[in-house]
Amino acid sequence: MPANWSRETRRDWASAARHRKIDESACEHCIRSQKNVPSESSPDNNRPFGGFTVVRYIKNGASVETVATEDAKTRALVEAMLGEIQQRGDAAVREYSDRLDHWSPKSFRLTRSEIDACYEALPRQAIDDITFAQTQVRNFAEVQRRSMRDVEVETLPGVVLGHKNIPVASVGCYVPGGKYPLVASAHMSVVTAKVAGVPRVIAAAPPFAGKPAPAIIVAMDLAGADEIYVLGGVQAVGAMAIGTESIAPVDMLVGPGNAFVAEAKRQLFGRVGIDLFAGPTETLVIADDSVDGEICAADLLGQAEHGPTSPAVLVTCSEKLALATIAEVERQLTILPTAGVASVAWRDYGQVILCDTDEEMVQVADELASEHVQVMTRDPDFFLARMRIFGALFLGPLTIVAYGDKVIGTNHTLPTKKAARYTGGLWVGKFLKTCTYQRVTTPEASALIGEYCSRLCALEGFMGHKEQADIRVRRHGSGRQRAVAP
Repeated sequence: MPANWSRETRRDWASAARHRKIDESACEHCIRSQKNVPSESSPDNNRPFGGFTVVRYIKNGASVETVATEDAKTRALVEAMLGEIQQRGDAAVREYSDRLDHWSPKSFRLTRSEIDACYEALPRQAIDDITFAQTQVRNFAEVQRRSMRDVEVETLPGVVLGHKNIPVASVGCYVPGGKYPLVASAHMSVVTAKVAGVPRVIAAAPPFAGKPAPAIIVAMDLAGADEIYVLGGVQAVGAMAIGTESIAPVDMLVGPGNAFVAEAKRQLFGRVGIDLFAGPTETLVIADDSVDGEICAADLLGQAEHGPTSPAVLVTCSEKLALATIAEVERQLTILPTAGVASVAWRDYGQVILCDTDEEMVQVADELASEHVQVMTRDPDFFLARMRIFGALFLGPLTIVAYGDKVIGTNHTLPTKKAARYTGGLWVGKFLKTCTYQRVTTPEASALIGEYCSRLCALEGFMGHKEQADIRVRRHGSGRQRAVAP
């Protein structure tokens, strides 16, 4: 503990630690304000904790070192797998599919009759529900598409500039489905790509329980996928990006996945475009005492069940709520059917962080840069107005992450691992290339622009560039415009 903490503060920390409410080591992880941070030797005695903006970690997750070690193992394994797919094509893909998913059909691509069989395996209600969800996703994607306009403007007499939004030619959509058949990922990727106007959209998902997952296949087909493959993991994204004897390569990869799929996309980026790094699900709940521990626990575990490495974090300004949520998580884990997964995620990656004010909660939330941020406070719009780093916001206790995941219409493929610092989630604009063009329509305009261009090229020493401009000035200029730099 800092030497300047009062006797009362030390007592509170010691008491909390004895009751396992606060990890003593969390003192080392206190987050101080970025501006005007006093030193330990010159505390502001009018503020708690000696002038520090202290964020208490009531529950902490895996260390940075542990996460880095696991990431390094994942990188090496994925690199080797992609190398094999590059060298041996279909043979490597089949070997990995057989070894990892116990799946080695005659063809990974489904025929029309195999797709139709998946419809027959689903109840009518399931098909109707998929259709409803896709309608919501399509409607919002169409609104987004209409917001992106081609432009053309005359910036000077005889100088016309513009841009066109051109769809990517081919896209590979990965739909996770090994642990759970994530039907919604088909809506989010295939529907959105088709709204953008992508001519060739292929989709891949792993087998589920030893066969194609009927709901995923139907969702892919209803969404408009041109080719459907039952193939999962690194072998699927590798085959789509690199290409094999039986799968033509795509220009772009999209879709969420586990740590291995996310790493494969990272390593393939450059060879193909990607939407973003969408790895294991992350959720952050920001709450005050206007809600209770039961609802906070349910919303944390609802995302922790995605996988054993899915961070679930509560940030609150109420210690009572923090402790109630921890207790409620433990209770709900005794009855949650997916507790086998969710309990591991909570144990290893769960965090409960206590702040003093809403402003501190904004600061901590932006530092976490979480994929999903659920705000359950008296004034959710306070966070909407001030937060800058997040994948998607879910405002108010009536709005839950599961709505966004499955049906409400916004896209659920969102940035993880702090990628929200520089990108938003998947949307129709990700499938469009905004390409510029220019046209000079008069000799006078070419000579005018050429005169400036010539001097600027000379300034940089690009004499070939300069001559391009000088030719136009000599041919089309007159008087002053012919006096280009030597």
